[in-house]
Amino acid sequence: MIFHIVSHRDWDAALRAGSYKPESLATEGFIHCSRYEQVVETANLIYKGRGDLVLLCIDEKKLAVPVKFEPPAAGRARTSTDFPHVYGALNLDAVVKVLDFACTKDGFFALPRELGCL
Repeated sequence: MIFHIVSHRDWDAALRAGSYKPESLATEGFIHCSRYEQVVETANLIYKGRGDLVLLCIDEKKLAVPVKFEPPAAGRARTSTDFPHVYGALNLDAVVKVLDFACTKDGFFALPRELGCL
């Protein structure tokens, strides 16, 4: 399982379009994702204070496009663990769960409780 953080608005647009193609796909050639242990760090680094997000739980085996595990861009993460990058539009049937992912009152993130059930 890999994970992707996206705004409610952009996810709703993807549902209407039939696939998910964020800006990073056009500008960098892939969709940024995280492993389970990288989700909170990624959220706090990039999305701190945001309450309009969902967390996509993606089954790698259901992806219609390649996923590669690659080092983070300089300054993007404090971990040396490779991040999953999805090389193509995300087919919606690979998303097995969508969880609300709002920050806490202090602006930081914690894993959604429901994530433990997956």
